[in-house]
Amino acid sequence: MDIKEFSCNSFIRFDKQWALLTAGNKDDFNTMTISWGSLGTLWNKPICTVYVCPDRYTFEFMNKYDDFTVSFFDEEYKKDLLTLGTLSGRDGDKIAKTKLDVEYLDESVTFKQAKQTLVLKKLYSCPINEEDIPEDIKKRFYKEDRVHYMYIGEIKEIV
Repeated sequence: MDIKEFSCNSFIRFDKQWALLTAGNKDDFNTMTISWGSLGTLWNKPICTVYVCPDRYTFEFMNKYDDFTVSFFDEEYKKDLLTLGTLSGRDGDKIAKTKLDVEYLDESVTFKQAKQTLVLKKLYSCPINEEDIPEDIKKRFYKEDRVHYMYIGEIKEIV
């Protein structure tokens, strides 16, 4: 599948269908469910942008490794994505509580049941500046001062 064909439904993919963000390698990784993300072009490269709170276990992996994946699933796996978004990998093997099977790529990790996986190389990351967030959004999403970090990854492949 080419990038143009894939990106046409990015609004629905993130907001309604959710995805798994997985960072690390076959020996050391974590995954979490995300619903905030975007696809586009930056620095003449096809990119995917995702957002992670520093208190999430995956945050450590996003900072430790340069490669990550964003995997999309059919509706039948929504319960599994809910489980992976609710439980923490700090507390044990949360993947074992789902019907998903880990699949190892060269430097990344995805799941055999994924409909599509973006294989990404981290280009840039930074915290979102809380002072620049509009008040109505702060009140709705940042009551506990847990401002997200933004990660921009170059799309190296879609599998």
